[in-house]
This record gives sequence, C-alpha cells and structure tokens, in this order.
Amino acid sequence: MTHVLDQLTLADIARHLDATLVGDGGQAIRGLATLKDAEPDEVAFVANRAYLKDLPSTRAAAVLLHPEHGKTCPVPRLEMENPYLGYAKLSQLFDPVPARDRPGVHPSAIVAEDVTLGAEVCIGPHAVVEAGVVLEAKVVIGSGSVVGADTMIGEETRLYPNVTVCHGVVIGKRVILHSGCVIGGDGFGFAHDGARWHKIAQLGGVVLGDDVEVGSCSSIDRGALGDTVIGDDVKIDSQVQIAHNVRIGEHSALAGCVGIAGSTQVGRHCMLGGGVGLSGHLTICDGVQVTGMSLVTNSIHEPGVYSSGTGSMNNAQWRKNAVRFKQLDDIAKRLSRLEKRTRTP
Repeated sequence: MTHVLDQLTLADIARHLDATLVGDGGQAIRGLATLKDAEPDEVAFVANRAYLKDLPSTRAAAVLLHPEHGKTCPVPRLEMENPYLGYAKLSQLFDPVPARDRPGVHPSAIVAEDVTLGAEVCIGPHAVVEAGVVLEAKVVIGSGSVVGADTMIGEETRLYPNVTVCHGVVIGKRVILHSGCVIGGDGFGFAHDGARWHKIAQLGGVVLGDDVEVGSCSSIDRGALGDTVIGDDVKIDSQVQIAHNVRIGEHSALAGCVGIAGSTQVGRHCMLGGGVGLSGHLTICDGVQVTGMSLVTNSIHEPGVYSSGTGSMNNAQWRKNAVRFKQLDDIAKRLSRLEKRTRTP
C-alpha cells in the first residue's frame, strides 16, 4: 500500500497516463495497491493474466488494465494497451521519497571547499564529498555516502545511503545508485612473477550515462586503461559485478548476480537473466537475451535468446547424466569412426 499527501482524482490519473477512463472521474485516489488488498480509495492494476482471478472481487476505486479485460471489471477502470507501463508511471506519483528531500548540506557532512554545488543539492548526514567534485542541480547524496575527488554527477541523480563513488567517475543525469554499491573501485588486475602477484594500477575511470540505475551491493570497476562505460538507460540489479573496461550499450538490463569479466562489450537492448556469467574479451551484439544461470564463453553475433546448462532434475538422474556427459567425447569419436566405415564403398 502506497500513499501520497496530495489528493488526486481518477480524472487526474487518466490525464497523466493518457488512459481511457470508464467511470467517475471525480473519485479521490490516495494510493496504489494489489487487486486483493486495494481499498475503495486506491487504484489497482492487472498486467499479468495470472491475477485476473482476483478481478471480480476487487474493492479498488479503479483498476488499470488492458481494454480486452475491461468488460469483466466490476469497478471503474483505466484502460491502456500497456498497463504495466502505466503502473510504472503512476507509481512515480505516489513515491514519497522525493518529497522528503530537503536542499542543503547537513552539518555533519564533510564537503571540500572547492566542490561545485548546483541548485537544490541535498547532502545528507555524515556524507563525504571530496575535492574537485561537481554536483549539478537537485543531486541527492544520501547519508554516509562518499563521493571521491574529481567526480562529476549530473542533475537529479540520487545516491542512497552508504554508496561509494570513487575518484574520477562521471555520472549522468537522473541516475539512481542504491545502498552499498561501489562505482569505480579497482579492477581485478595482477601480474604473476612465478612466486607472487603484483598489482596493476587501474588508471581509467567509470562513465555512467543518463537514467542508469544500479542496485544495492553491485560493483562497477574502473578501467585499467580507458574507462568502463555504461550506456544510457541501462538497468542493473543488485549484487552484479561488472569488471574493468566492460562496455554496456543503451537500454540493456542485467538481473541479480550477473558477472561480466573484463573488456567484454554488451550491445544495446540486451537482457541478461539472473546469475548469467560472461567471459572476458567477448562481444555480445544488440538485441541478445541470455536466460538465467547461463555461462557465455564465446562472442554472440546474432540477436536472439541464448541459454546454457541443464534444467534441474532429481539427484540420482543428474548423477547418471553427469557420467554420460563425461563419455560424450569418446562416444562422438566412436560414432565418427563408424560413419567413416559406413561411407566406405
């Protein structure tokens, strides 16, 4: 259940979403909720057919749905071709977080003297902003966050509490960085002399485009030489690891626990499911979808859906199949020899 202080009507919401309203536009709306839990002053939505079973009994003031489901709706409705997109836009009206922001620098924050602060910047308690940083208008730095020296952050970007942005990072407009994420930490670079490891200084930076979102406890490493680059409108879930000099194209999305090794390039409009791993120095073209828990070890040059691994099964069956998998090479060689003998006149 989500509420706002300012009262909206169904007519206001319909105009905001450019939706078709069927019902009383004067009905006051104070929040959003699910079909099952909605009260008579809340809006619900249907974006998945699995929840149509809850539609006949809903008590919502109105339901946001596709026109094909309108006739079965027992309450006023807001019809859209893409009701999930409508829900996304509507949720912004009921988000209480921006309303709590108060421009200014908290007395406990540490801000270097030469930091450039745009209009209505908000810096929370115990935050640290180092020398040479530029914060454009309406940037929010959450409590306990650290912004390293010579970093530039675009307008309306938000750092939630306890975010670390290292030195020399460039962040675009309207970026959201969730708690615990680290932007610009050292990449995993070491040289071995036969006895011990020697650290390779990571001399590049990180560039995040506009409208990027990075989930909690995710890491985007700085480049070894040159920058790690995340394109506009890329969405990154929690606990994702992006190594040095990776490039991700615009409008791509990475689900939780994705790992991308160094210098791999991911195209535009790609989607990587949870737990996907990409080896280093690969090229993934535009429009690729990789299903969850897949390991990609070769470049992909054609758009489409790609998978690897096997589905779950009971352990006894898995153990038998694992033994057979080890025998595949021998079986393939025997089959090849058999085919050659068969083809011999």
